[in-house]
Amino acid sequence: MHEELENFERNHVWDLVEPPPNCHPIGTMWVFKNKQGEDGMVVRNKARLVAQGFCQKEGIDYEETFAPIARLEAIRILLAFAASKGFKLQQMDVKSAFLNWFIEEEVYVRQPPGFESARLPDRVYKLRKALYGPKQAPRACFAERMSGEFEMSLMGELRFFLGLRIGQGLEGTFVHQAKYTRDILKKFNMGDSKPMTTPMSTNTALDADEDGETVDQKEFRGMIGSLLYLTATRPDIQFAVCLYARYQASPRTSHRQAVKRIFRYLKFTPKLGLWYSSGSSLFLRGFSDADHAGCRIDHKSTSGTCQLLGTSLVSWSSCKQASVSLSTTEVEYIAAASCCSQLLWMKATLSDFGLRFGKIPLLVDSTFAISIAKNPVLHSRTKHIDVRFHFLRDHYEKGDIDLVHVASEIQLADIFTMPLEFGAFVRLRGAIHVGDAFFSLTLKNKLTLDMCEIDSFELVVCFLALTCSVTGWRCVDNALIKGEIESQWIGLIALLV
Repeated sequence: MHEELENFERNHVWDLVEPPPNCHPIGTMWVFKNKQGEDGMVVRNKARLVAQGFCQKEGIDYEETFAPIARLEAIRILLAFAASKGFKLQQMDVKSAFLNWFIEEEVYVRQPPGFESARLPDRVYKLRKALYGPKQAPRACFAERMSGEFEMSLMGELRFFLGLRIGQGLEGTFVHQAKYTRDILKKFNMGDSKPMTTPMSTNTALDADEDGETVDQKEFRGMIGSLLYLTATRPDIQFAVCLYARYQASPRTSHRQAVKRIFRYLKFTPKLGLWYSSGSSLFLRGFSDADHAGCRIDHKSTSGTCQLLGTSLVSWSSCKQASVSLSTTEVEYIAAASCCSQLLWMKATLSDFGLRFGKIPLLVDSTFAISIAKNPVLHSRTKHIDVRFHFLRDHYEKGDIDLVHVASEIQLADIFTMPLEFGAFVRLRGAIHVGDAFFSLTLKNKLTLDMCEIDSFELVVCFLALTCSVTGWRCVDNALIKGEIESQWIGLIALLV
């Protein structure tokens, strides 16, 4: 607490003044937190003085506000880029970042609890710089360019950031949330649950279930919220979580049981994460797919997209479309337009890294959707499609993207649009480089394992990879592309392990 107030004095954050007429100072409070390292151990006890900004009223105390956030896609792009170039990322921290910026409005706060002036107890502090809490603080931080000198601390190699555990090695970078996975399993009493091999059943057909028994809405929303944060490094549960999130308004027993299956799947695969290989190229590409009328309530479709930088998955989405579509061609076209928008944003972002791209391939498994974008004659039959989706054809004509047909068997976006049986699910999960033991097959069938501990699941995958090599099945990006694997054989192998 004393260190926090010393920072205020050193940065000239405020001045102790007489309260002006009709002044309504904002209250202050202390917030205490134990900062944990990547292993969950307490590394520092922090005390932060914050202003009670929730008391401020828009138009009276402030005119506008701004909440800066870091897009997870941008963070993953940086990690994939650094891994490809062989860079080792370091982490630094700006001490008391908000205390470096001046604010324009007059803001008065009460003296800190427990540190009131004995001689001048009735005075208030007039803020000269931003303080944690007021609505103006985030905007003040980003109103000016970051210039000048600030007190910073070097935290060493990047290992833990925004709840993500980051392991950087010679072979690449592994990003995961294994500790967070264990924490939420414990939080919702699923630590001793029976493991499941997939996050959802292929027979899943949820609806509103109005006759079903209601469950605790707060608990259900807490489960969904926890899982949504886990999707930052677990794209394999993206579709299931987004599907069940639609029932948060009135959850039923059937919905909770479906969500519990995701936790049982996490029990089976607690250490999975994203693998960014140092041997990956920096070639940008996107995949888009859609499930026509998949929602049983309003018959809307689900769009699934993913974007890769070389072999590194850096962005993905699974969301319900805004309107009902009349055909599979229409839903595929809308999904491709969504993927195109994300690819253009990534292209602009990567330009800051000094990368330039020509036509970016967008892989779609619908020839009719591709024809709509390429052939203007067909547009006379698609007037009912919202105009905003036709920008896909505009960017195709400009040469920003190249629409390429891809076989359904190797459509990576399938994992974001529908429940899959175990064999197909594992194949696509491996294709997007989600795992916890990463290997590469050389011409001599040598198996190299990197970064993480090996459990029964990895042994199954490794066994299948070696089998593919021996039997001549083609293996691309560590995923089976040709040849069908019988699920009963996979189950047998798992039992043997």
